[in-house]
Amino acid sequence: MPKVPASSVRKGNVLDLDGKLAVVLNAENIHPGKGTPVTHLEMRRIADGVKVSERYRTTDQVERTYLEEKEYNYLYEDDTGYTFMHPETFDQIPVSRDIIGDSAVYLQEGMMVTISMHEGNPISVELPQRVSLEIAEADPVVKGQSASSSYKPAMLSNGVKIMVPPHISAGTRVVVMTADGSYVERAKD
Repeated sequence: MPKVPASSVRKGNVLDLDGKLAVVLNAENIHPGKGTPVTHLEMRRIADGVKVSERYRTTDQVERTYLEEKEYNYLYEDDTGYTFMHPETFDQIPVSRDIIGDSAVYLQEGMMVTISMHEGNPISVELPQRVSLEIAEADPVVKGQSASSSYKPAMLSNGVKIMVPPHISAGTRVVVMTADGSYVERAKD
């Protein structure tokens, strides 16, 4: 397996920790005023789901595992988790809830996602960066709150609360970032 500097590790990468694979949940490079810069990695071991935190000098070498990535269509959710289908072979693959995590609220039927696999087992699911959703309910505009920097709370059709500009009302379709749930713009569809 190739060794890479710890400072080049990003969220979603898979590392080999003493023979056990772990997916990186968060990677942060810390450069203190004095001392050696370090990379702080929060990971989840794939075999048992245990979260692990490691701190490396930025120049330390870590073993990165490269995964097979394929595009899949999202089909449906059931008791076991989520089911995806390969668009060319029509093979269906089940993915457990803990692999998708909090971003599951943005899954939409027919959505194309990238699933990373290791030895035929799904490791991580990458959703599109942006999704279009409808505003289910939005607070009315408060008089005097017309400044462009002011935002009001709103509820999306999937039940997620976000902050939107005052001109957005219920029934409007908006574009939302799947990484943090932030409002981007009014949808053009």
